[in-house]
Amino acid sequence: MKVIITGATGMVGRSVLNECIESKVISEIVLINRRTMQFENPKAREILHKDLSDITSISNQFKDFDACFFCMGVSAMGISKETYENLTYELTTSFAKEFLRVSPNAVFNYVSGQGTDSTEKGSSHWARVKGKTENAILNMGFKDAYAFRPGFIIPEKGVKSATNWYQYVYFILTPFFPLLRKLNSATSSTAIGQAMINVVLEPQELKHLVNKDINKKANK
Repeated sequence: MKVIITGATGMVGRSVLNECIESKVISEIVLINRRTMQFENPKAREILHKDLSDITSISNQFKDFDACFFCMGVSAMGISKETYENLTYELTTSFAKEFLRVSPNAVFNYVSGQGTDSTEKGSSHWARVKGKTENAILNMGFKDAYAFRPGFIIPEKGVKSATNWYQYVYFILTPFFPLLRKLNSATSSTAIGQAMINVVLEPQELKHLVNKDINKKANK
């Protein structure tokens, strides 16, 4: 199976990359990054591209791929509503349309977030935009598509958040990780990567996956 990953410099994307490297069913991984990871593995190659809203100049490098794991995203904090919508909805859907053109039989997995508003009518702007993006992806015409909505994520296998204050929160909550696992109220970075792969291999009717669904779909 051949896959592309965006956002591999972040915690979720790096975790998805780790699981793809370990997976025996994945033979080729293309990382599309705006800045280099300086990552080397026989299964992976990196394409540096500044503008992910226009990938027409590089899309021939992942023609007829099996899946896209779209893990790139931005926080709504500190940016205008217009900028957030451009970086979330416009960029993601433009990327997806071009990927669909060159890989029409692919599965597209989009990392969204807990609290996303599929109705696009709620009071929270970020949740509406995420919901609008999910709806566009799920109805775009891919062989299959899924929206991953993780809430609290327990980092594993050495991955770290790129956001400093997230790292502080993780440090404070580390003693509570075992309890969170038992309550199934959290997922792990490993589980997200495994579930991403498994929905491609084993399609399902449920298209919006929250933490408990991600945990269920991960390797046991």
